[in-house]
Amino acid sequence: MSPTVAIIGGGQLARMLAEPAAALGIPLRLLAEAAGVSAAQVIPDHEVGDYTDLTTLRLVTDGCAAVTFDHEHVPTEHLHALEADGIAVRPGPDALVHAQDKAVMRAALGRLGIPCPRNLVVETPEEVEAFGLPCVLKKTRGGYDGKGVWFATSRDDAVEAFEQAATSGVQILAEELVDFRRELSALVARSPSGQVAAWPVVASEQRDGICREVVAPAPDLDPDLAVEAQQIAMTIAGELGVTGVLAVELFETTDGRVLVNELAMRPHNTGHWTQDGSVTSQFENHLRAVLDLPLGAPDARAPWTVMVNILGGDHSSELYDGYPHALARDPRLRVHLYGKAMRPGRKVGHVNAYGDDLEDCLARARHAAAWFAGDLGDESE
Repeated sequence: MSPTVAIIGGGQLARMLAEPAAALGIPLRLLAEAAGVSAAQVIPDHEVGDYTDLTTLRLVTDGCAAVTFDHEHVPTEHLHALEADGIAVRPGPDALVHAQDKAVMRAALGRLGIPCPRNLVVETPEEVEAFGLPCVLKKTRGGYDGKGVWFATSRDDAVEAFEQAATSGVQILAEELVDFRRELSALVARSPSGQVAAWPVVASEQRDGICREVVAPAPDLDPDLAVEAQQIAMTIAGELGVTGVLAVELFETTDGRVLVNELAMRPHNTGHWTQDGSVTSQFENHLRAVLDLPLGAPDARAPWTVMVNILGGDHSSELYDGYPHALARDPRLRVHLYGKAMRPGRKVGHVNAYGDDLEDCLARARHAAAWFAGDLGDESE
């Protein structure tokens, strides 16, 4: 009988693990935060409960070969307890803490000599001023999609950040404001036995803290810099003992360097292009890694793949209504919807377009995403 993998968190990342799990014949068990959430719609074996409750975590993982995550917010001490119970926690708590806590992550990368923006944990607005303004202030825990991040240009901005962070009881990390050309992402998968698969380095466009689109591979990226970015990701995965997918988000600076911005130890938005643009998707390789199966080839299937997120708009129509036009207009388009209700700015799906011409791929993916989001009005061409 195939081993069962438990997934904590019922978002779209868990949902997209279901398809390769079905193809591989791997049973999944899900802990969802609420009834009817994205992954619970497609994973029948699920419980609704609180991921911060150890009893609930033990109930869901009982009898499973391994547990993995849709998000990085499960308390570290609970993950150690699951390990003590004999559950393979992947990635393990000693690795995952580097994605949970930005201060821990920066300290570890500093010890490894990985290039990062200048940074410092600060406790007062005065320390922010001494660090240097303007700068970026980040909550060390709990921030995502631009939440818990402030751009401080004055002492008053720092005061406001500390006031907002005080309610969560976490530290604040100050980072230099990097002069960067664009944002890149280096995605790798690593198995417990040490095998690593590295996908092509991609360029991502972030607006208001949300990933809007990804181009694979990153256009006009110096080959040496691409290799350096992949080596950084593989080094981090190996040195921190990561199991599964690791996404290393980087700044490509205007003077031709790469600096590590963020880490994610799970399938990542910048890897959604792999579902249709690579031989083995990030979701399949994540499952393979979690079970220590041989990893699949990460090679690109086409010269270019573009992923554009579908963000909820103000209109009330159903996403399904976008299919007749989008699929008829572009039969090669690949659409992935998350089963979420429309809400302004919410990620409700994404589209992938691939081919030989980058501008054509961009135009096709952008048109389809805008159509689903209701941003094209009555346009039909």
